[in-house]
Amino acid sequence: MNLRSHAGLGLLAAAFASAALASPATADAPVIVPLQGLEPVLPMDAPSVATGVPTPIPGAPTGFHQGSGGLPDLTLPRVPLSSTLSETDVAAPLPEVLRDSEPGTAGLNSPRSEMKAVTPGAVVGNPVHAPKGDGLGLPDLGIPQVGVLTPALNGALDPQLGLAPS
Repeated sequence: MNLRSHAGLGLLAAAFASAALASPATADAPVIVPLQGLEPVLPMDAPSVATGVPTPIPGAPTGFHQGSGGLPDLTLPRVPLSSTLSETDVAAPLPEVLRDSEPGTAGLNSPRSEMKAVTPGAVVGNPVHAPKGDGLGLPDLGIPQVGVLTPALNGALDPQLGLAPS
């Protein structure tokens, strides 16, 4: 390879990297679940499922605490995650109950929605406390306080269930 092709590859790699940074991984990967293999064992056509795999984007850890006496607590921080749940469509043909009737299709649709989550965390208080003055200036030892930082999930889903004629 000559210098010109190296420069061209470098520019191409820089373009791909900048495109990846400009649009973070919020785009989900589309997935169509192949259920056609179930048709021999089902008394009807196989349902169809189309959805996407969400890509969680982590944020900066939170939950650091300053303990009493000026010493920091030992902390397992909470990590915020955000993602977009993709649109999901499930369509299942209904079996024919009456002869010469059109059975229709049962459908479930869930639109795209934003979700935010926070992982659990923990806090263990420092067992070393500030000296009180009566122990020759040596720090006191105590029982550390332990706490759990709870996880959280925020978002809104609006699924719709319905029937449609075939």
